Amino acid sequence: MIYLLEDDESIRKLVVYALESQGFEAQGFETPAQFRAAMERKLPALVLLDIMLPEEDGISILKRLRGKTATARLPVIMLTAKNTEFDRVEGLDAGADDYISKPFGMMEMVARVRAVLRRSAQEARASDYRFGPLYICPERHEARVDGAPVALTHKEFMLLRLLVENRGMVLTREVLLDRIWGCGADRENRTLDVHIRTLRAKLGAAGGYIQTVRGVGYRMTEETT
Repeated sequence: MIYLLEDDESIRKLVVYALESQGFEAQGFETPAQFRAAMERKLPALVLLDIMLPEEDGISILKRLRGKTATARLPVIMLTAKNTEFDRVEGLDAGADDYISKPFGMMEMVARVRAVLRRSAQEARASDYRFGPLYICPERHEARVDGAPVALTHKEFMLLRLLVENRGMVLTREVLLDRIWGCGADRENRTLDVHIRTLRAKLGAAGGYIQTVRGVGYRMTEETT
């Protein structure tokens, strides 16, 4: 999902249409208040952010996104009619991943979106993972929820990482037992269920992202259970 915060209705509709025509899911918002409400419900894969907005300017919104753990690495492309070098530098210094000046071509915009998403995916694979308020760094064996560290055992961390890496997919009990405990793991014991229950408890609010698929296994979803 791509979010667009743009108060100009004609531009908003055109950008959303262009993205959807290229296979992306996109949703446009007219005001920062609408955008904030949507961000609380579901985080997007990328944000297209205008600078000149009612209620609050785009630079302030960007700085707030960068100040929160859950959105610190969220890809953001600035869309603005302001085209001076100072304005571009200000946006990039505030943490923007790219900067497109109006007027712009729709195909160029889509190409920039694809490039930023590719770069973001490469960086995530190389370093860490984010899922809503949850942050995982395999290199440091570190897990955080809303910025607060979560103490996990080695098996709990392996289980969490596997679920996050395959978010949205149902992982069967057999797959999880094989990957975490090895091929000789007893399929009838409750080790997996105990670890899932403990992991949910340790993750607090983020534990609700681990969904039980009865008779099959588990998956990470964006909808809390």
